[in-house]
Amino acid sequence: MVTITPFKALRPEAQHAKLVASKPYDVLSSKEAKIEAQGNPYSFLHITKSEIDLPENTDPYSQKVYDKAKENLDAFISRNVLFKENKPCYYIYQLVMPDRLNTGNDHIQTGLVCCSSLDDYENDLIKKHEFTRPEKEQDRINHIKTTGAQTGNVFLAYKNVKEIDEIVDKWKKERSAVYIFISDDIIQHVIWIINDEETIAKISSLFKEKVPCTYIADGHHRAASAAKAKAFFGVNALSANYFLTTLFPSNQLKIMEYNRVVKDLNGLTEKDFLQKTEEKFSIEKTDTAFVPKEPHSFGMYLNHNWYKLSIKENTFSNDPIGVLDITILQNNLLQPILGIGDQRTDKRIDFIGGIRGLSELENKVNSGDMAVAFSLYPVSVQQLFDIADSGNVMPPKSTWFEPKLRDGLLTHLIV
Repeated sequence: MVTITPFKALRPEAQHAKLVASKPYDVLSSKEAKIEAQGNPYSFLHITKSEIDLPENTDPYSQKVYDKAKENLDAFISRNVLFKENKPCYYIYQLVMPDRLNTGNDHIQTGLVCCSSLDDYENDLIKKHEFTRPEKEQDRINHIKTTGAQTGNVFLAYKNVKEIDEIVDKWKKERSAVYIFISDDIIQHVIWIINDEETIAKISSLFKEKVPCTYIADGHHRAASAAKAKAFFGVNALSANYFLTTLFPSNQLKIMEYNRVVKDLNGLTEKDFLQKTEEKFSIEKTDTAFVPKEPHSFGMYLNHNWYKLSIKENTFSNDPIGVLDITILQNNLLQPILGIGDQRTDKRIDFIGGIRGLSELENKVNSGDMAVAFSLYPVSVQQLFDIADSGNVMPPKSTWFEPKLRDGLLTHLIV
């Protein structure tokens, strides 16, 4: 069973919350972050992407970037933009994403912000489904060690428990939110503070008794970095034994597709590429951008044209990994035809979250930066759980969760 604990969050004054709240550091490039934070001295990007405050040619992984992050964090505290809670609390974080398909149903999900045990992480009670990249781990390790803070929230899922749902729902109905605002991407963010000791104890007990494990939905690098940074702070820094998480019940989660773009056709002409692709896929040209509506079909954008690809029979296995669409695409097209061996390390492939839309795929190809793009059907939450439970890992960049938590609203200080 899992162990969670309340914590004294470093958080903004209510009037600054919307200005402080920033997109997660790992969904923005340095250039995008600089544009995003332009004219906003309160943006938490000054802490999570502090290279935006240094000369343009600064190596984003140099120590001076982490030192700048620490300087900016200290400045936020001294200017009373951020303050530390006076007692350990749990926090409820609700996200509301408007319906983008005009079906009349907004997507609402509510999570519990807490600190999760790194012992649970190391003992696989917090289950993983992705490998991590060493350079990305080291970036956040250096950030944590220098700032003395976990600024990035790890998004965990758990199989929902009725009693926990009831406590959260009751608190939302009976108490006023401390923050409520709509961000620039039209997501509503609402946060309540659970500061009643009896309620805190009950929540802690329910997770200990009723939740056998949790699953990393988003934030594998943040979790791994927190675990590896723990030793740096020594045995006396008890807070380093925990890391910042938000736990969402699985029945509220929404996974979007994670699409692919590839830089070139691996030396093939367009005609040869299509002929080779047709060996494993049925190809149908479409008049508009193709969004897969079911597993095992794919959209492909090539030379200003969209195609529907349907995998042929007997070309893939039905095990939990083999049945995934990204595995099918990798084994039948990306690797044998385009020469993409390891998606984690190959510089010829890039990943586009589904929230950016298919127009982003078109833009990448039309600009000449990429030669071909693929749209995929999203992985299900149950598939994620099945793979994590089996001890396997998904191919890299298989899941894109929306809506995303904002950085800066609740930070875990280690020292």
